[in-house]
Amino acid sequence: MTNNRLRNLPGYVYLALVLIFLYLPIALLFVLSFNDSAVMAFPLRGFTWHWYQELLGAGELWQATRNSFIVAFVSAFFATLLGAMAAFAIVRYRFRWRDSLLALSSIPLVMPSIVLGAGLLILFRSLMGFELSLGLITASHILISIPACMLIVMARLAGFSKNLEEAAMDLGATPWQTLLRVTLPISLPALLAAFLVAFTTSFDEYAMTTLITGTETTLPVYLYSMLRFPRKLPIVLALGSIIIVGTSVIIILAEWLRSADTTANKNSAVEVDR
Repeated sequence: MTNNRLRNLPGYVYLALVLIFLYLPIALLFVLSFNDSAVMAFPLRGFTWHWYQELLGAGELWQATRNSFIVAFVSAFFATLLGAMAAFAIVRYRFRWRDSLLALSSIPLVMPSIVLGAGLLILFRSLMGFELSLGLITASHILISIPACMLIVMARLAGFSKNLEEAAMDLGATPWQTLLRVTLPISLPALLAAFLVAFTTSFDEYAMTTLITGTETTLPVYLYSMLRFPRKLPIVLALGSIIIVGTSVIIILAEWLRSADTTANKNSAVEVDR
């Protein structure tokens, strides 16, 4: 046992260093957001809630936050809907160009957001003549969220047995009734996880959004613009702390739903085999 621990010690050290590198800046952000000084540096002057209180009077900041929530919710809804439809078609049917469709739909996952933003800017402004607005930002966020939603739902659809759907139709259910009463309830955890992932992706997106932002902006773009004013940096840190906590809760919830979905899927597969 002791030899195994010594053999694994370099791996544990490496993991600890990676975790420190990733999460130490976040921890410092929390600490500095309570610093009783406009200068974000050590040593700390004292503990204060002043910067969080100033958030209540930041009208433009809350407007940007409201815009981000609207864009994130709408884009997550449609990305989940379209991604689920595409996942169902790819998993349940065999058709020509199936593999090509899957490959093309995955391109936004690997393409840099700044490249997508530049391409969408040319498309919307030069070719279509649209005015930049929150609607175009929402459409762009749907584009980048669909692949992740599709893959999450595909993993669920590929996991549970088709025997459940066939049994429902053998008992007299129509294809639509089977979809509504069997497929969707079983896939609900994956759909919720896909929605949460798409919501977080949209809410945090900056690189692409900054290129297609018009008169109304989202929270990440607004926060970056505030960094030009050193006196407002503590407010940015305070809001950033709140966003990190909220985003972490959403991600943990999405992972919990995915894990619960996987466990339920394995249990149902065992029962079907029996």
